[in-house]
Amino acid sequence: MVLKDLTTYAINKKDMCVKNDTIPEELFKKFGVNRGLRDLNGKGVLTGLTNISKIVSFKKVDGVQVPCDGELWYRGFRVEKLINDLKEDEFCFEKTAYLLLFGEIPSVEELSEFAAILGNSRTLPTNFTRDVIMKAPSKDIMNSMTRSILTLASYDALTADTSVENSIRQCLQLIANFPMLAVYGYHAYNHYENDASMYIHRPDPSLSAAENFLMMLRPDKKYTQLEAKVLDVALMLHMEHGGGNNSTFTTRVVTSAGTDTYSAIAAAMSSLKGPKHGGANIKVMEMMEDIRQNVKDWGDRDEVKAYLRRMLDGEVFDKKGLIYGMGHAVYSLSDPRERIFRSYVEDLAAAKNQQKQMGLYNMIEEVAPELIAEKRHIFKGVSPNVDFYSGFVYEMLGIPMELYTPLFAIARIVGWSAHRIEEMIGMNKIIRPAYMSVMEEAE
Repeated sequence: MVLKDLTTYAINKKDMCVKNDTIPEELFKKFGVNRGLRDLNGKGVLTGLTNISKIVSFKKVDGVQVPCDGELWYRGFRVEKLINDLKEDEFCFEKTAYLLLFGEIPSVEELSEFAAILGNSRTLPTNFTRDVIMKAPSKDIMNSMTRSILTLASYDALTADTSVENSIRQCLQLIANFPMLAVYGYHAYNHYENDASMYIHRPDPSLSAAENFLMMLRPDKKYTQLEAKVLDVALMLHMEHGGGNNSTFTTRVVTSAGTDTYSAIAAAMSSLKGPKHGGANIKVMEMMEDIRQNVKDWGDRDEVKAYLRRMLDGEVFDKKGLIYGMGHAVYSLSDPRERIFRSYVEDLAAAKNQQKQMGLYNMIEEVAPELIAEKRHIFKGVSPNVDFYSGFVYEMLGIPMELYTPLFAIARIVGWSAHRIEEMIGMNKIIRPAYMSVMEEAE
């Protein structure tokens, strides 16, 4: 009865909130307020400095900003170089994590030590899986993981120690634990909510993050080298993306208040789970399913183009007038992560006999930017982003959709950790932007 009364009360009060919390559009323009900390051209308001990564989407030509193919740099290295320098059987998650956290490419000995540290740290407190993860299973694995992160703080005698060295220790422990929190959270949900069998495989300290994820997820623990390699590259490309993305900025804001590592990472998780941030590949998958259901001939360019045009007109799919996976808040001509990832996706599609689906993706990648350019007047251009293909990869790997955003978190916690440490060392000032009051005084 209380819940019913509370819900009814909230519904009745909604109109009052809308009336009193709506700020006229002209006031934002009058006072020069950039909503979302982005100007009308989509450029972010400068709020800090970082030495961790760099994103390039424009270059100056004769003093004029001109859109260019996107570039993503980790600690002074372009991501293309980091991947191209890998040996055929080498995984890049651990190597790139070391680079982002400590600022240097590890030597063979340093990488071996770091991988061993992560591998041996893939443990949870006694009975944690039973008492915490399985206690209240949820379809929202991000919520399950966030609860686990905050609960892990209770098992750490040094939770409140915010020294740099202790924060590094805690970040490494969480980086190691994230695949377990995600996979075990899914298995608990799948068992208790979907009546499926449950199996809890312990991680193997000798395996990479990508290999452990696939091994723990699958009943038979089996995976191919190609499957693990493609997932490894996906994780590496999602690891870090500048200090301005919503979850990383959240990490820095919360860290600047002097809080502990668990609270900062939990806050970042709450940001990432938002559909405007970490859930983009899920929207792409839902859109692709709608296209597959409504386009008879996936190879007919005209038919595909006609349906996408109807999508832009808000007539089909979710009727929001968007083609998901196209465009990015920062990149203009191309997303470097998508360019790199595409070849791995094509290899996996060939191995999984999914060339027909791959052909549909390729066609949409060609056609959608043309249609968007016709329909919208976007000054910086439109191109597919990394989320356009990542959901397709996860689908081919047999990864359930409930784990798509958690996979993002498994990668991005490395970037969050690097930014937390940089914020602690280099800033030492609480982040507190200004809001102008436009309230009318009652008296």
